[in-house]
Amino acid sequence: MVKHDKEKEEKSAEKENINTAETSQENNFTDKNVNDENEGDESEEKEKEQDTPEQETILDEKDIMIKSLQEKHDELNDRYLRLFSEFDNYRKRTIKEKQELTKTASADVIEAILPVVDDLERAYKSAIENPETETLTQGLNLIQTKIKTTLKHKGLEEIPSIGEIFNTDFHEAITHIPANDKKDKGKVVDEVQKGYLLNGKVLRFAKVVVAN
Repeated sequence: MVKHDKEKEEKSAEKENINTAETSQENNFTDKNVNDENEGDESEEKEKEQDTPEQETILDEKDIMIKSLQEKHDELNDRYLRLFSEFDNYRKRTIKEKQELTKTASADVIEAILPVVDDLERAYKSAIENPETETLTQGLNLIQTKIKTTLKHKGLEEIPSIGEIFNTDFHEAITHIPANDKKDKGKVVDEVQKGYLLNGKVLRFAKVVVAN
């Protein structure tokens, strides 16, 4: 009986030792997993801490690149606007020069014809004074009218002189004479040679006599 109880106690003690050993092994395994998890978390945090400066560097580089591209865009846009403005001014100036050239292209030819017009006028006035040359007078008048009409269509105009206030922009004073009336002072009283405008510009100044 005593022997049986002793065996029973030994088996019970052995069983407790086995349970204790298993419990200890489970605790050690649990602690190891916890430690491994903690180590994994710390590793991830370290990796995050290590990645943060690199990400900031990438962002800085992107900002610098965007700023650089924006500056280049602004510079090119400014150059484009300047070139466009210069070209537009050049185009307008060229058109204006062409228009002016068209208006004055025949100036030399018309100016060369003016002495002929003067001679016709003198011949016409001389013919009027002689009644025997009525037919000649009519012919000269017809020729003179046609020439003046043709030149007028080309932009030629006579400069008004007699009775007008002397204007250096249009008149050239040949001589001065005393005025018979105070109202005539500073006015043109005689015309020695007609003056002409071509498309609004003086082609030949009128040579006049001015009263003082």
